[in-house]
Amino acid sequence: MSKRSDRPRKFFSEAEQKLIVEAIRQAELKTSGEIRLHVERDIPKKAPAEGDPYQRARQLFAELGMHATEARNGVLFYLATRSHRFTVLGDEELHQKVGEGFWEDVVARMAEHFADDRFGDGMAAGIEWVGEQLARHFPYQDDDVNELPDEISFSD
Repeated sequence: MSKRSDRPRKFFSEAEQKLIVEAIRQAELKTSGEIRLHVERDIPKKAPAEGDPYQRARQLFAELGMHATEARNGVLFYLATRSHRFTVLGDEELHQKVGEGFWEDVVARMAEHFADDRFGDGMAAGIEWVGEQLARHFPYQDDDVNELPDEISFSD
């Protein structure tokens, strides 16, 4: 059992947070896509999330403005720290190119790290793998603008 805090801002060590943000930055250097990580303590039990990490990610995707990227190629990594439930959600253009199986593979790869209490490594690995697909389907453009912040967002 993990001895990590279930408080979102304390869940990842400072070194892990730097690792994750650097993984986002490195991935975005190769793509016009946008990647975010949102961390919160619990998945809300009320609608629309109703305790479901995927539904909560969809809600946050809209709240964080990720659907407003020009190429519809944003990706949100979501983690609820108390329950250790997580999901990865890609915008429609990327999802059409990679399909449902890709997202399941990303989650499975991350879960291997998480099972060993290596949450920072798992998150960075997932971001790197998603970044490779983003680069393949949405390569970096010379006029690319970083449309969304690269830092981790938190709900306490």
